[in-house]
Amino acid sequence: MDLRQACRTPSRDEAGAEMLISYFLQLGYVENRFFPPTRHMGILFTWYDSFTGVPVCQQNLLLEKASILFNIGALYTQIGTRCNRQTKSGLENAVDAFQRAAGVLSYLKETFTHTPSYDMSPAMLNVLVKMMLAQAQECVFEQISLPGIRNEFFTLVKMTQEVAKVGEVYMMVNTAMNQEPVKENIPYSWSKLAQIKSDHYKALAHYFIATILCDHELQSSDDEDQQEKALSQLYDYMPEGLMVLTILKDKGQRKQLGKAHLRKAIVYHEEALRVCGLCKKLRNIDILQEVLTAAHKRSLLKYAQQDKEDDFLSLIQAPDILPKTEQKVEAVVPQFSKVKIKDFFHRLGPLSVFSAKQRWTAPRTIRCRCAAGELGFSLKGGSPVQACCLDPVCSAALMGLKEGDYIVSVGGVDCKWLGVNEVLEKIKSLGEQPIEIEVISCQDTTSSMHNKSATYSVGMQKTYSLICLAMEEDKIDRTKKAPPKLPFLSWGTKNRQKAASTLCLPSAVAGSSPIKKKLSPFTLLNTESSLY
Repeated sequence: MDLRQACRTPSRDEAGAEMLISYFLQLGYVENRFFPPTRHMGILFTWYDSFTGVPVCQQNLLLEKASILFNIGALYTQIGTRCNRQTKSGLENAVDAFQRAAGVLSYLKETFTHTPSYDMSPAMLNVLVKMMLAQAQECVFEQISLPGIRNEFFTLVKMTQEVAKVGEVYMMVNTAMNQEPVKENIPYSWSKLAQIKSDHYKALAHYFIATILCDHELQSSDDEDQQEKALSQLYDYMPEGLMVLTILKDKGQRKQLGKAHLRKAIVYHEEALRVCGLCKKLRNIDILQEVLTAAHKRSLLKYAQQDKEDDFLSLIQAPDILPKTEQKVEAVVPQFSKVKIKDFFHRLGPLSVFSAKQRWTAPRTIRCRCAAGELGFSLKGGSPVQACCLDPVCSAALMGLKEGDYIVSVGGVDCKWLGVNEVLEKIKSLGEQPIEIEVISCQDTTSSMHNKSATYSVGMQKTYSLICLAMEEDKIDRTKKAPPKLPFLSWGTKNRQKAASTLCLPSAVAGSSPIKKKLSPFTLLNTESSLY
């Protein structure tokens, strides 16, 4: 509970992320030790949807685990937005943080396949993953352009393709945000900013290629083949009647195509400014207005510098630019194993044996003696050891020792983590005096196991099967209608009404509010708001 309470307000750095990951890993231990698969424990977990604000309350630890994963991803986005993007190291850290955020959210989408919370639905997580990767790609472009963009042919070719790639990924984000079923709950400022960035970076791509065509004439000292190859890689097709080599050699055609690209750049700039004016929240971000306005004026100035007497004769339409990047960003799979933790309940014994999946008798004390140096039984297994090859007439068997019993203590000393040799040493150390050992027996649980499987599917194919409360089928009157079974992590009108008046898991601090999830928005919309 102390760790859970601390996870509500983590620091916005790697230490905060490690704390959330450590709690997620501890939940794995807790789930295996104390939450039997046959029934719910009656502990309610309450979280709030970060987009709709609707409370989700369930007696299922998987909701807690999924929500913590969501917040790990959210925390990485805030780490990314807080990086200093004026330095190379800051940009590298930002790219890494956004890729980690995408990796955690992608892991959540693939692992918890039927969650009740809208913000953790596959469709919404798909949008968020795209959004994180787009911001990472944007930081890659900023990283390349950080030293400055030289007005040189091959440098501008490279920058054209890189910035076109940023425009493409933001266009994909905007498209995903405007699809059902997520479009109704995506913040308006998010979708508009994605559209603005797509238009802005497309305009920059056309501006860069226009600069190539207008400022760089093919000289006798230039490598004609290299320039032709580089320029041809920018286009999927050429306007009718034009060829790359001809454009390089013909000053008039270069100017016409360059001006066509400038006109297209101006159109994209104006569209970005128009969309920005539609959103009140974005209108109030001064730096965004300054960047868009400065880029627009630069393209207008470049166009004004070109000869205009033949504009009415120019029918060339600027072709689309092929995006390409030298550093494609990808979601980074979370490496939870790198965070080392110790099971809070380590003293209960090895998790493979002492788990909620098995039922045990209460410890029984067995008093026995060594007869002629023989115990009357052998030991086998790892930790803890088991009694085997039991002599039915030995003193231990007469005192109640059974074949397969686990030995948990010898002479009052805990030995749940000891191997065969170590337990034998402890028994031998007692000599001829009476030996007192504590043992437990495993009870058969197969009869009470349900035949449904949960949708927690690490490394397995997705499953949408259901898990229900354990019911003793033989006690149900077949003539009566059986009560409907609730779907695993289901979320409907009745559940929503119930959850609205349900308290969350008891907190270590009295009077504290239920936990909320809050995902950080785009880079330009960074706030200091809480994760929850």
